[in-house]
Amino acid sequence: MHRYIWLVPLLPLAGAAINGLLGRKFRFSEKLIGSIAVGSIALSLLITIGAVYSYAFGSNALYPESYITSQGNFTWIPGGAVRQTLGSEERLSARGEEEATRKRAAPPPEQRDQPIAVAVTDVPRSSVLNVEWSYQLDALSSIFMLIVTGVGLCIFVFATGYMHGDPGFYRFFAYMGLFMFSMLVLVMGSNFLMMFVGWEGVGLCSYLLIGYYFDRQEAANASRKAFITNRIGDFGFALAIFGVIATFGTAQYGDVFAQARTYPLETLGHWGLLSWIALGLFIGACGKSAQLPLHVWLPDAMAGPTPVSALIHAATMVTAGLYMVTRTNVIFQHSQTMMMVVALVGAATALFAATIGVTQNDIKKVLAYSTVSQLGFMFMACGVGAFAIGIFHVMTHAFFKALMFLGAGSVIHGMHHEQDMRRMGGLRKYMPYTYLTFLAGWLAICGIIPFSGFWSKDEILWNAAATRYIPVGWLVWIVGTIAATCTAFYMTRLVAMTFWGKERFLNSHHAHTSEHEVHNENHDTPKQEVHIPHESPRSMWVPLAVLAVLATIGGFIGISTAFTGGKHVGGRMNIVNFLDPIIWNPTTHYFGTHEIVDSYGKPLEHIETRLELATQELEPVETPPPYVHEGFNLANAVESRLHSETATEWVFILISLLVAGLGIGLGFLFYVKDTRLPDIWAARLRPLYQASYNKYWVDEFFGFTVTRRVMDAARGVFAFDSKVIDGGVNGTAWVTKLASRITGGTDQYFVDGLVNAVAAFVMRLMSPLFRAAQTGFTQNYALVMVLGLVAAVAMFFGADILKAFRGIFALGLW
Repeated sequence: MHRYIWLVPLLPLAGAAINGLLGRKFRFSEKLIGSIAVGSIALSLLITIGAVYSYAFGSNALYPESYITSQGNFTWIPGGAVRQTLGSEERLSARGEEEATRKRAAPPPEQRDQPIAVAVTDVPRSSVLNVEWSYQLDALSSIFMLIVTGVGLCIFVFATGYMHGDPGFYRFFAYMGLFMFSMLVLVMGSNFLMMFVGWEGVGLCSYLLIGYYFDRQEAANASRKAFITNRIGDFGFALAIFGVIATFGTAQYGDVFAQARTYPLETLGHWGLLSWIALGLFIGACGKSAQLPLHVWLPDAMAGPTPVSALIHAATMVTAGLYMVTRTNVIFQHSQTMMMVVALVGAATALFAATIGVTQNDIKKVLAYSTVSQLGFMFMACGVGAFAIGIFHVMTHAFFKALMFLGAGSVIHGMHHEQDMRRMGGLRKYMPYTYLTFLAGWLAICGIIPFSGFWSKDEILWNAAATRYIPVGWLVWIVGTIAATCTAFYMTRLVAMTFWGKERFLNSHHAHTSEHEVHNENHDTPKQEVHIPHESPRSMWVPLAVLAVLATIGGFIGISTAFTGGKHVGGRMNIVNFLDPIIWNPTTHYFGTHEIVDSYGKPLEHIETRLELATQELEPVETPPPYVHEGFNLANAVESRLHSETATEWVFILISLLVAGLGIGLGFLFYVKDTRLPDIWAARLRPLYQASYNKYWVDEFFGFTVTRRVMDAARGVFAFDSKVIDGGVNGTAWVTKLASRITGGTDQYFVDGLVNAVAAFVMRLMSPLFRAAQTGFTQNYALVMVLGLVAAVAMFFGADILKAFRGIFALGLW
């Protein structure tokens, strides 16, 4: 079945093409459009399930070896010969280390007590860059294919009810289908260029769907903001791809990673070639996954329809950065500096966004900042070396955050497009299905056992405390714990303001007007009207129920080792074990921990290496840290007191549960028990409240330092163009015009005047003479002829006649 994975992205594209090209022309009904869209995603999901089962669990399973569709038979871009201009120093260093290791292992007898001398050279390298259009099925792409198609199907079904009656129904599902195609190409492509095609495709679809209500200025501005902000990140990503090709001479994942794993590690403070490539990749990830400082587009993206927010800006597209970082983990793990950068940026983003979510009143904006914060947790996991746990949180987050966004959409639908939580309250009585399913998402994101969010978030915090990859894991743990507390608080606030308490929509025109909560946003619902909420139709709450089940039990595929005796149980059904072959091990310099494989997932054939590693596993020797700079390890400090790793992990589990309970308790106290407390504490902490409510004025900062300065530069360029360049062109035109006028005047008044003067002279003087000669009398003409004859004779024979007359006089004849 895995041989048919090429149909997985093709089916959504076909559905999008049918709805987009034919839906309006042939006036397809909403039922037909929805059937085409939902049917294409359902078929993709079925093929994905069959392909993943065949690949990983079937009788002829290929796992952990990667399966690539074309196997080099189809060349998409015949790039030709390229020269590898980067990486020569790194290759020399790696060869030197290998040669020195070989000589140390078996030195000649005469050189055993002498220093080892190693001489290596590097020659210019070149390769043939033929880029395939092929799909790759491995552990990582399998997880993302299941997330994209599974969660996507629930959202598509929900959207058929949510978008009912919209005049652009066909256009909406065409955009959504195109997005699904792009996202699947992104996670299924076998090389960096296919990833970039999908990367740009999801960016385009995000722009189209954020600005779906293009007649609203807010949506139009938000779509442009998202598009431009992502272009900044995409620029870094593109530079990184250029660096990959210049260094490794290929864009295929397997070939790149096979070479990258042999490069020397770049420890803290050493900035080498792979650090530069990792930096470019991370800039791209920050743009797509809304990390500081490129997070500003995601909250404004809520201007699009709620199903868009659930699919693109919560469950799938914004996790593309995590996919890319995990896919290229071998490059990131070669740079300890970049690992620390990833962890610190993730931790800062998690706390920064969580503190903003505490004060927002738009239900979708709260969830948007929650998404930014949870994405920060995922990057924290990658930065501390727990890439599999980061992907585990991607999956659980897709379940509970898609559930909560769709639940918010159900609330907005039931509240007649009202989004301000201060005009809600008491909705559990009116929307029981939405309320019950929303509770599952709330408990999951708060990190309450046994809901899915607990397992992944607890593992992230534990790995941050126990990491040996960076020396500041303790700091990352502290920031993450504070962010988790804030998360539990503001999500409890959201549930309380929406579903619990008084029914404030009954007197919504008297809604909160406290000075610290002045809300200037416009809403579709007039304040003077009172709408009674209602439960959403079945097409909307059934997907909520499915996602609620996943948010409840979905975390059991990655259950913590503290509950299983120190091992990840379940074999391949455990997500950590399943993803192990695609994670590079900086200690062994191979992929995988339990089973050592190469960059294509093929088990190693080097028996000596296997035996050596097996011996290391049997001996009770502590694994050395991957880098030199390990720093203070919080988990080790606690373990030194408790003398048990399991007990140490349980301490951190209890802390995680306590901070979740603390956040929930404070939220209940502030927004259920005593609703005066928010106003009291907002007044006491007014500077902090205003900073959080105004999102720390980041948008204003960017507006002043970037947007306005760019506009000033644009005005300057326009002024230079209009006054200098256009002035020169217009001045040249003026001189040319003046010269033409002078030339025209000279021609008109001098040349033409002289000609006309001669003509006038001839006409006025000579004409009368000729008229006088033309009398019309024959005798006059005869006289003139005679005179002419006499003149002619005189002219031609005058000298002879005169000479004859002289001769006559000389003879004296007279």
